[in-house]
Amino acid sequence: MKSVKALKWRYATKKFDPNKILPAEKIEILKRTFNLTATSYGLQPLKLVVVQNKEIQEQLMSASYNQKQIGTASHVLVICIEKSVGKDFIEKHFKTVQDIRKTPDEILDPFRESLIGSFEKKPIDEVKIWATHQAYLVLGTLLTVCAVEEIDSCPMEGFEPIKYNGLLKLDDHNLEAVLALPVGYRAQDDFFSELKKVRRPLEETVIEL
Repeated sequence: MKSVKALKWRYATKKFDPNKILPAEKIEILKRTFNLTATSYGLQPLKLVVVQNKEIQEQLMSASYNQKQIGTASHVLVICIEKSVGKDFIEKHFKTVQDIRKTPDEILDPFRESLIGSFEKKPIDEVKIWATHQAYLVLGTLLTVCAVEEIDSCPMEGFEPIKYNGLLKLDDHNLEAVLALPVGYRAQDDFFSELKKVRRPLEETVIEL
Protein backbone atom coordinates (compact mmCIF):
# COMPACT_ATOMS: atom_id res chain seq x y z
CA MET A 1 0.00 0.00 0.00
CA LYS A 2 3.02 2.30 0.31
CA SER A 3 3.13 2.60 -3.49
CA VAL A 4 -0.61 3.32 -3.70
CA LYS A 5 -0.27 6.01 -1.04
CA ALA A 6 2.60 7.57 -3.01
CA LEU A 7 0.55 7.57 -6.21
CA LYS A 8 -2.30 9.29 -4.39
CA TRP A 9 0.19 11.92 -3.19
CA ARG A 10 1.53 12.71 -6.64
CA TYR A 11 -0.12 15.10 -9.06
CA ALA A 12 0.90 16.97 -12.20
CA THR A 13 2.68 19.83 -10.46
CA LYS A 14 1.64 23.19 -11.83
CA LYS A 15 4.00 25.34 -9.78
CA PHE A 16 7.45 24.42 -8.51
CA ASP A 17 9.38 26.16 -5.76
CA PRO A 18 12.31 27.65 -7.72
CA ASN A 19 14.41 27.93 -4.56
CA LYS A 20 14.36 24.21 -3.78
CA ILE A 21 16.85 22.01 -5.63
CA LEU A 22 16.76 18.23 -5.73
CA PRO A 23 19.87 16.68 -4.13
CA ALA A 24 22.30 14.82 -6.38
CA GLU A 25 21.29 11.46 -4.92
CA LYS A 26 17.67 11.96 -6.02
CA ILE A 27 18.77 12.78 -9.58
CA GLU A 28 20.98 9.70 -9.52
CA ILE A 29 17.94 7.59 -8.63
CA LEU A 30 16.02 9.03 -11.58
CA LYS A 31 18.92 8.41 -13.97
CA ARG A 32 19.18 4.81 -12.81
CA THR A 33 15.40 4.44 -13.08
CA PHE A 34 15.57 5.64 -16.67
CA ASN A 35 18.29 3.13 -17.46
CA LEU A 36 16.55 0.19 -15.75
CA THR A 37 13.11 0.65 -17.33
CA ALA A 38 11.86 -2.15 -19.54
CA THR A 39 11.93 -1.56 -23.31
CA SER A 40 10.89 -3.72 -26.25
CA TYR A 41 13.59 -6.32 -27.02
CA GLY A 42 15.68 -4.61 -24.35
CA LEU A 43 17.05 -2.33 -27.08
CA GLN A 44 16.72 0.99 -25.18
CA PRO A 45 16.32 3.26 -28.24
CA LEU A 46 16.38 6.25 -25.87
CA LYS A 47 18.60 8.74 -24.12
CA LEU A 48 17.90 11.11 -21.25
CA VAL A 49 19.03 14.73 -21.16
CA VAL A 50 19.18 16.16 -17.63
CA VAL A 51 18.98 19.96 -17.61
CA GLN A 52 19.89 21.98 -14.53
CA ASN A 53 20.63 25.37 -16.02
CA LYS A 54 18.18 28.23 -15.56
CA GLU A 55 19.24 29.97 -18.77
CA ILE A 56 18.59 26.85 -20.83
CA GLN A 57 15.38 26.18 -18.88
CA GLU A 58 14.11 29.66 -19.76
CA GLN A 59 14.80 28.95 -23.43
CA LEU A 60 13.06 25.58 -23.17
CA MET A 61 10.12 27.26 -21.46
CA SER A 62 9.73 29.56 -24.47
CA ALA A 63 9.63 26.42 -26.63
CA SER A 64 7.02 24.92 -24.26
CA TYR A 65 4.31 27.50 -24.81
CA ASN A 66 5.61 29.38 -21.73
CA GLN A 67 4.57 26.67 -19.29
CA LYS A 68 6.19 27.87 -16.06
CA GLN A 69 7.03 24.40 -14.76
CA ILE A 70 9.96 24.17 -17.17
CA GLY A 71 11.54 27.37 -15.91
CA THR A 72 10.90 26.91 -12.19
CA ALA A 73 11.67 23.20 -11.81
CA SER A 74 14.82 22.04 -10.08
CA HIS A 75 15.72 19.96 -13.14
CA VAL A 76 14.12 19.19 -16.49
CA LEU A 77 14.40 15.63 -17.80
CA VAL A 78 14.07 15.39 -21.57
CA ILE A 79 13.38 11.91 -22.92
CA CYS A 80 14.77 11.49 -26.42
CA ILE A 81 14.53 8.77 -29.05
CA GLU A 82 17.26 7.57 -31.38
CA LYS A 83 16.65 8.82 -34.92
CA SER A 84 17.70 5.50 -36.38
CA VAL A 85 17.70 1.95 -35.04
CA GLY A 86 19.47 -0.19 -37.60
CA LYS A 87 22.06 -2.92 -37.93
CA ASP A 88 24.87 -1.10 -36.11
CA PHE A 89 22.64 -0.16 -33.18
CA ILE A 90 21.29 -3.71 -32.81
CA GLU A 91 24.71 -5.31 -33.13
CA LYS A 92 26.04 -3.00 -30.42
CA HIS A 93 23.19 -4.12 -28.14
CA PHE A 94 23.99 -7.79 -28.68
CA LYS A 95 27.69 -7.12 -28.07
CA THR A 96 26.67 -5.70 -24.67
CA VAL A 97 24.53 -8.78 -23.99
CA GLN A 98 27.48 -11.00 -24.82
CA ASP A 99 29.92 -9.00 -22.68
CA ILE A 100 27.64 -9.07 -19.63
CA ARG A 101 26.09 -12.53 -19.88
CA LYS A 102 28.78 -14.39 -21.82
CA THR A 103 26.03 -15.84 -24.02
CA PRO A 104 27.44 -17.96 -26.87
CA ASP A 105 27.09 -16.74 -30.47
CA GLU A 106 25.10 -19.81 -31.46
CA ILE A 107 22.36 -18.74 -29.05
CA LEU A 108 22.43 -15.01 -29.88
CA ASP A 109 22.90 -15.18 -33.66
CA PRO A 110 19.35 -16.26 -34.64
CA PHE A 111 17.71 -13.54 -32.51
CA ARG A 112 20.23 -10.92 -33.65
CA GLU A 113 19.74 -11.66 -37.34
CA SER A 114 15.96 -11.80 -36.93
CA LEU A 115 15.87 -8.35 -35.30
CA ILE A 116 18.21 -6.81 -37.85
CA GLY A 117 16.11 -8.20 -40.68
CA SER A 118 12.89 -6.98 -39.08
CA PHE A 119 14.12 -3.43 -38.46
CA GLU A 120 15.71 -3.12 -41.89
CA LYS A 121 12.26 -3.70 -43.42
CA LYS A 122 10.48 -1.12 -41.26
CA PRO A 123 9.86 2.40 -42.64
CA ILE A 124 11.59 5.17 -40.66
CA ASP A 125 8.26 6.52 -39.39
CA GLU A 126 7.28 3.10 -38.03
CA VAL A 127 10.56 2.81 -36.13
CA LYS A 128 10.05 6.32 -34.75
CA ILE A 129 6.56 5.41 -33.47
CA TRP A 130 7.94 2.23 -31.89
CA ALA A 131 10.74 4.16 -30.18
CA THR A 132 8.27 6.77 -28.94
CA HIS A 133 6.21 4.00 -27.32
CA GLN A 134 9.34 3.03 -25.39
CA ALA A 135 9.69 6.65 -24.23
CA TYR A 136 6.21 6.45 -22.69
CA LEU A 137 7.16 3.27 -20.84
CA VAL A 138 10.09 5.16 -19.36
CA LEU A 139 7.91 8.15 -18.49
CA GLY A 140 5.47 5.96 -16.57
CA THR A 141 8.27 4.36 -14.56
CA LEU A 142 9.84 7.74 -13.81
CA LEU A 143 6.52 9.14 -12.60
CA THR A 144 6.03 6.19 -10.24
CA VAL A 145 9.54 6.41 -8.82
CA CYS A 146 9.14 10.17 -8.41
CA ALA A 147 6.03 9.53 -6.34
CA VAL A 148 7.74 6.92 -4.15
CA GLU A 149 10.74 9.24 -3.65
CA GLU A 150 8.47 12.25 -2.96
CA ILE A 151 9.80 14.13 -5.96
CA ASP A 152 7.23 16.38 -7.59
CA SER A 153 6.90 16.14 -11.36
CA CYS A 154 4.79 17.12 -14.34
CA PRO A 155 4.77 14.99 -17.52
CA MET A 156 4.68 17.16 -20.62
CA GLU A 157 4.07 16.58 -24.32
CA GLY A 158 3.24 20.22 -24.95
CA PHE A 159 6.41 21.64 -26.43
CA GLU A 160 7.97 22.28 -29.83
CA PRO A 161 10.31 19.31 -30.49
CA ILE A 162 12.23 21.02 -33.29
CA LYS A 163 13.12 23.91 -30.98
CA TYR A 164 14.10 21.51 -28.19
CA ASN A 165 16.28 19.61 -30.64
CA GLY A 166 18.04 22.83 -31.59
CA LEU A 167 18.45 24.23 -28.08
CA LEU A 168 19.85 20.95 -26.74
CA LYS A 169 21.89 20.23 -29.91
CA LEU A 170 20.23 16.83 -30.16
CA ASP A 171 20.97 16.49 -33.88
CA ASP A 172 24.65 16.14 -32.91
CA HIS A 173 23.68 12.98 -31.02
CA ASN A 174 21.23 11.62 -33.60
CA LEU A 175 18.36 12.19 -31.16
CA GLU A 176 14.88 13.73 -31.11
CA ALA A 177 13.07 15.08 -28.04
CA VAL A 178 9.68 13.45 -27.45
CA LEU A 179 8.77 14.06 -23.78
CA ALA A 180 9.72 16.46 -21.00
CA LEU A 181 9.53 15.87 -17.27
CA PRO A 182 10.26 18.85 -15.03
CA VAL A 183 11.00 17.67 -11.49
CA GLY A 184 11.54 19.35 -8.15
CA TYR A 185 9.43 20.38 -5.17
CA ARG A 186 5.93 21.81 -5.32
CA ALA A 187 5.40 25.42 -4.32
CA GLN A 188 3.44 25.87 -1.09
CA ASP A 189 0.89 28.02 -2.90
CA ASP A 190 0.23 25.58 -5.75
CA PHE A 191 -3.56 25.44 -5.60
CA PHE A 192 -3.66 22.12 -7.46
CA SER A 193 -1.72 20.27 -4.77
CA GLU A 194 -4.71 20.47 -2.40
CA LEU A 195 -7.32 19.20 -4.85
CA LYS A 196 -8.73 15.69 -4.52
CA LYS A 197 -7.56 13.25 -7.18
CA VAL A 198 -10.21 12.56 -9.82
CA ARG A 199 -10.33 9.02 -11.20
CA ARG A 200 -13.06 6.75 -12.51
CA PRO A 201 -14.29 4.18 -9.97
CA LEU A 202 -12.07 1.10 -9.82
CA GLU A 203 -14.93 -1.19 -10.83
CA GLU A 204 -15.28 0.79 -14.08
CA THR A 205 -11.61 0.52 -15.06
CA VAL A 206 -10.69 -3.02 -14.04
CA ILE A 207 -12.16 -6.22 -15.52
CA GLU A 208 -11.57 -9.43 -13.59
CA LEU A 209 -12.11 -12.78 -15.30
